[in-house]
Amino acid sequence: MSKYSEHFLMNAEEAKIYSKEVAKYFTAEEEVAAVEIGDGNINYVFKIWNPKTGKSLIIKQADKLLRSSGRPLDINRNRIEAEILKIEGTLAQAFVPKIYHYDETMCALCMEDISEYKNLRTELLSGKTFHHLADNISTFLADTLLPTTDLVIDRADKKDRVSRFTNKELCDISEDLVFTEPYYNYKNRNIIIKENENFVENNLYNNERLKAEVGILRDRFMNHAQALIHGDLHSGSIFANEKGIKVIDPEFAFYGPMGYDVGNVIGNLFFSWANKYYTEGSNSEFLSWIEEAIRDTYDLFAKKLSEKYDAIVKFNLYNSYFKEHYIKEVLADSLGYAGTEIIRRVVGDSKVLEVTSVKNLEQRIPMERALIKIGISLIMNRYRFTKGSHITEDFKLILS
Repeated sequence: MSKYSEHFLMNAEEAKIYSKEVAKYFTAEEEVAAVEIGDGNINYVFKIWNPKTGKSLIIKQADKLLRSSGRPLDINRNRIEAEILKIEGTLAQAFVPKIYHYDETMCALCMEDISEYKNLRTELLSGKTFHHLADNISTFLADTLLPTTDLVIDRADKKDRVSRFTNKELCDISEDLVFTEPYYNYKNRNIIIKENENFVENNLYNNERLKAEVGILRDRFMNHAQALIHGDLHSGSIFANEKGIKVIDPEFAFYGPMGYDVGNVIGNLFFSWANKYYTEGSNSEFLSWIEEAIRDTYDLFAKKLSEKYDAIVKFNLYNSYFKEHYIKEVLADSLGYAGTEIIRRVVGDSKVLEVTSVKNLEQRIPMERALIKIGISLIMNRYRFTKGSHITEDFKLILS
């Protein structure tokens, strides 16, 4: 019986052996090195490489327990990630890492090493700009979302996919952390600086109109099985360099509203804008670029989604009138979910570095309030804002 016939959590040395004996990416004779590079809470990530040739591999293994708390977690998530990366690889090959092997027993995913790309969140935090970002991410979104809907694929096949990509435990995390606790802190897990507690109570906890709109977005997230979405497409799941981007970590993937992915991208770009505005207000080059990136991501996605629709949606009932309604709803969802993403990262317990790295309270207090205000505005005005400039100009008014 093989050592790998039952699941166990590998260390770096065992990952080296696995890369040869199971993945067969390296030969038995090759001398390879390995290191564990994962910094998340629910997976272990190993980089294995041949120092002489530079050939390298990434192995991502799911454990049955959360790193932080030891809470049990369904290891099916790695299977979902492997399958969606393969699907996205056929639809947008340039923007995702190649998949070499998936082992259901060990819950280990072997894929292309994309070390030449860097984490977009940390790159933006350091002040770097990527003028291809809006074009690349909008292409990825249009090319991977619409083709997975039953406007395009066989409706029976789509229903099978909905079942296969049911991801109840990770969806449950989103349903709580994104759509419930920021407005109803029933688990007492929100983390709010003391100076903003009254602001959060007045603007979130006691804002009944807002809570109703969030309830609508929550309901759509839970019940609108529209497209196969990444499910966690924040700027830490996008890697970038001068050549382009790579999208990783779709372990939260399931069939949900496509606007959720678009909104996560847009929402996280606002963190970069707010951080630089309050900590480096004189950095006009970055501030001008990030405003443009947000505006263009929205506008280019709308344009490309429309073009994609014309190219691949052929069913007679889905005519131009239907298309107008459909795209309007997707774009409204996108802004609404951008708002919920912004708010939950400010008040919830899963924060972002752009917020937590700001230690000066004279900067942190107004930054958090500005982010909450734009989050609320995006939710409440999601049907009224119909251009990228509408959302960027609104944030500039909030900042002024």
